[in-house]
Amino acid sequence: MSGAVGSLADWLLHLDPALILLVVALLVFAEDAFFLGFAIPGETAAVIAGVATALDHVSLPVAIVVVVVAAIVGDSVGYEVGRHFLGPKVLARPLLDRHRHHIERAQRLIRRRGGLAVFIGRWTALLRALMPALAGASHMRYRTFLLWNGVGGIAWGVTFVLLGHVAGASYHQLEKRAGHWAALGFGVIVVVGALVWHVRRRAAERAEERAAAAAEAAGWTEL
Repeated sequence: MSGAVGSLADWLLHLDPALILLVVALLVFAEDAFFLGFAIPGETAAVIAGVATALDHVSLPVAIVVVVVAAIVGDSVGYEVGRHFLGPKVLARPLLDRHRHHIERAQRLIRRRGGLAVFIGRWTALLRALMPALAGASHMRYRTFLLWNGVGGIAWGVTFVLLGHVAGASYHQLEKRAGHWAALGFGVIVVVGALVWHVRRRAAERAEERAAAAAEAAGWTEL
């Protein structure tokens, strides 16, 4: 996966500035709009957009606006797809069996948190793909969805573009001052740190899922 991400970053950063923004916008949009977050690296695209701003390929404010708008519009399209096409029969299809656990988790989150679930889902790749469509399928009021979608899209877009900007600027400065190998070592440290954080986050999510399942089981027992 890291090689694929590196290839994507290398390819994107060698495009013309307008094409960088266009590809980033399409990746972020498609991740949520068409239930494709399992494969489309929207979060990675947002970070790469930030790196491009650090390298002076594109403007930082423009990159933030493009990512935020693509995220909000993509979620809104995903909501409409879920509202009109994602009924119980579609969700029950064998094609989605491998993601059944995540779908059920997202549905539980919507039932417990309502519109706040849209904001929470924005920060996890699988939930980011599922949440808009499932919110539409559950017939959440669009006004409620749009509010939390807007707040989440702005917070998520600004955060990941700035992360890319800071990482890109740090790498660029280190490469100029200490040489290529030192910069490469710094990049490895950043990647390893990100992987450790991701593993710990996944472990925490699994613990939360087990606790939620146990709580639901206890509730059924009491009934």
